[in-house]
Amino acid sequence: MKIINEGIESSDINGYSRIDYFDDEKTQKLSDIYKDVISLLGEDPDREGLKLTPVRVAKSLQFLTQGYVIKPEDIIKSAMYEEKYNEMVIVKDIELFSLCEHHMIPFMGKAHVAYIPNRFITGLSKIARVVEAYARRLQVQERLTVQIRDCIQETLDPLGVAVVIEARHMCMVMRGIQKQNSVTTTSAFTGDFLNNVSTREEFIHLIASKLY
Repeated sequence: MKIINEGIESSDINGYSRIDYFDDEKTQKLSDIYKDVISLLGEDPDREGLKLTPVRVAKSLQFLTQGYVIKPEDIIKSAMYEEKYNEMVIVKDIELFSLCEHHMIPFMGKAHVAYIPNRFITGLSKIARVVEAYARRLQVQERLTVQIRDCIQETLDPLGVAVVIEARHMCMVMRGIQKQNSVTTTSAFTGDFLNNVSTREEFIHLIASKLY
């Protein structure tokens, strides 16, 4: 199997084009590995429906783990503004998708992130992009929660940061104990969220409320 192009262009009937870039050498090596995986599972990797599957999986994995080449702190620094605002800023219901590092099976859910500015604020989309950058790695939910918290704390130096993640893990739903409706919740706090009970309770109340 030979990988022809680093840039693969696709179009639909409306003329929309998208170009995805992948590392040719990495794609080739992953494709060879997954061709062997398909064969070891008892399938014919040369069957029509499976011929391009190794390449698709190779590109899919590169997309799902692109967070390794992103520096989340640079995302925040790209939109830091000095502002005299020191009340809670919350970005909630941030969708996330990640791969469990134990089984490489997806887990998915929502992140709720808050910080209390201390001179600097950042663009709201940058908070979501930080979540995305860390989620696009092989992860455990506990580490993901702490990484998001620490990145915001260390880059913005706010008065406090709060992160709560709620997620469903397919390794529990599809295999193992097979509990279909289980949800895992993790939290991590710094500063005022950690030391001030009323601040933390306000955050929990706001992320649970349907205000929009």
